[in-house]
Order: sequence, then structure tokens, then C-alpha cells
Amino acid sequence: MTEILLFHHAQGLTPGITALADRIREAGHTVHTPDLYDGHTFDSLDDGLAHAREVGFDVVVRRGVQAADGLPSEIVYAGVSLGVMAAQQLAQTRPGAVGGLFLESFVPPSEFGSWPDGVPAQIHGMDADPFFAGDGDIDAARAFAAESADAELFVYPGDVHLFTDSSLASYSPEQTDLLVERVLAFLDAR
Repeated sequence: MTEILLFHHAQGLTPGITALADRIREAGHTVHTPDLYDGHTFDSLDDGLAHAREVGFDVVVRRGVQAADGLPSEIVYAGVSLGVMAAQQLAQTRPGAVGGLFLESFVPPSEFGSWPDGVPAQIHGMDADPFFAGDGDIDAARAFAAESADAELFVYPGDVHLFTDSSLASYSPEQTDLLVERVLAFLDAR
């Protein structure tokens, strides 16, 4: 089975992120969920983003990168929204990565250099999500998927952000079920 390092979104390591990790664990995979906020969670995305700004986005990403210390190099890096930054950086720069799972966010690979040959990736997001679609992540994901044989982009109908977190009002059970099915197929192929 596959080992995964899953990073939470800007509202912190919520019960919904833990539930998502548990669904992957139930399929036999090992999932690490480091807390990049030292136990803090936030009721709103705005409050979570304010905390990330206060701490420093670079500090949050650095904590994520450091969370990989001591873990095997053959790992899948995964992130939800803000957590994608650390996951994508590790997938691109830490030798031995076996994949990247980027949920509800994506940055052009040039942000961290170039995409490593042979490292597959899946990107998931909603077509009218104000962050994923509105901030241009979907465009970067489309360009990446078009130029890389190892990349898959899955776009879901909807206009909410953090649709994979069952502890938030934005949760979409149907889309999350489909996403989990696709993620498990990706992981089973590793």
C-alpha cells in the first residue's frame, strides 16, 4: 500500500480533513496528517487565512516541508487548498516522490522549478470555485495536464471551496465520493 503525507487547508487540521484521511486509511494506505497550525483551527476561511498571514505563508509551507523529515522518500504528497503549496513543493523537489495529489488548488510547476519526470499527479477542483477557478489555479492545472502525460485534472461542477471537508458547510458528499474513488485508484496504481 501507499504512504501519503496530507496537508490541511487554511482552516487547520479540521475533523473533516481527518475524516478524509481516514477514508484513505480504510483502503489500506498509510496517511500522515501533520498539523501546520499547532492545534489551531478556524471557523471561517477568512480567519484561517488571517492566521496564515500572521504566521507567514512561507513559515506554514516550511513547516509542511519539514513534516517530511524522517518519512520515507517514496511517498505521495497531498494537500487541500493551502496545503497544496507544501505538497507540490515536496513532490517537485524531494527525491523519490511517487506522486502528487492536489485538491482545490494548484500552482504552475515553475513556482518550484520543473515537474520531475515520471512523477504522476492528480488535480481536483470545482469549475466555479472562487479560489480554484477564480484565482487561476484551474488554468495552471489545465496547462499542466495538457503538457504532461503523467497529470490528470478532474473538474467538478460547483462554486464552493473546501468541498472535500465534511466538517464544513461547503462539503459536497457526492463530489467528494467521486474524488475519493479517483484518489484511491491513483494510489492503488503506485
